[in-house]
Amino acid sequence: MWAFSVILTKYEGANATKDTERPACDLRSLGVRGFESGRDRETEMERRVMLYKFLFVSLFLQARIGVTLANQDTEGHATKRTLKQEEQHAHEVHCSRDRSRAAWKIIEEYLMPFVEQEKYEISRKCRLHPDFDIFRDQEQHKIHVDVNEWRCGYCKKVFRAEKFLDQHFDNRHNDLLNVNQSKCLADVCGALHCDLVMDTNLKFRKTKCNTAAAARNHHLCESLADSCFPMNQSPSANRLHELFLRQFCDAHTCSGGRKPFSRGKRKHTSILYLALSILTLMFLPIFYLIVYLYQSERRKGTQVLKRISRPGQKPKPS
Repeated sequence: MWAFSVILTKYEGANATKDTERPACDLRSLGVRGFESGRDRETEMERRVMLYKFLFVSLFLQARIGVTLANQDTEGHATKRTLKQEEQHAHEVHCSRDRSRAAWKIIEEYLMPFVEQEKYEISRKCRLHPDFDIFRDQEQHKIHVDVNEWRCGYCKKVFRAEKFLDQHFDNRHNDLLNVNQSKCLADVCGALHCDLVMDTNLKFRKTKCNTAAAARNHHLCESLADSCFPMNQSPSANRLHELFLRQFCDAHTCSGGRKPFSRGKRKHTSILYLALSILTLMFLPIFYLIVYLYQSERRKGTQVLKRISRPGQKPKPS
């Protein structure tokens, strides 16, 4: 823009100099020169028009190029920002780890003992299958060393509480989650009574029953029974279907009288109980041996006393 203005200024100055430096002429040549001067002015006007057009087109193109570059720069920054946001939220999980853990605990304690007893294999389409727990692999890599010591099975880091290990999984090993499929075990918590497991005081605290929520959870519970243990598939499936209804579904009512997990749960053998049992089995024979030896010695002493007669007393005739 500045260069074109300089060129135009120099061009007009040169023409003005030519007009001032023309020598005086006689009257006869004045007409010819006037004619030539008029034609020169027309040519000059055409040149100026062309120059102005060139300047206008140049300015227009320059403005368009500037706008295009600005748009490209803005789009580039927006694209980079979008990609960065996508990378940050690529492994964002909209599934509760705590409720998934509670649901898996209920399945393990209140359902799987009966499934194992029937030797029944749960289908992968069943929402109670381990494949629906996206945190299962991480939960299996938890090592509970001591009361205040938890260890990561991936990188062997140690934490003083389970919640800190969960945060470590979310921050460092979140890429190991299978988030490609919309599976979340926490979605069936309503049917499995997860709140009773997560809040141990809930069973002792009286709360107002929500009829709509109870009906919704009962419907979900029945759909789980139908999909996981289809009726008329096999005798084992029929028995498990009936057990699932009694164990989980019947308690979803506001009328009362039914409690969840009425069929019991898996019995855990504690280490203390096992140790006491072993010690009892070890010391019980020793105890009986001591009692036997004591009774034997006592009998022998009684027999010796009977054989000793008192002094001056005749023995009784036999």
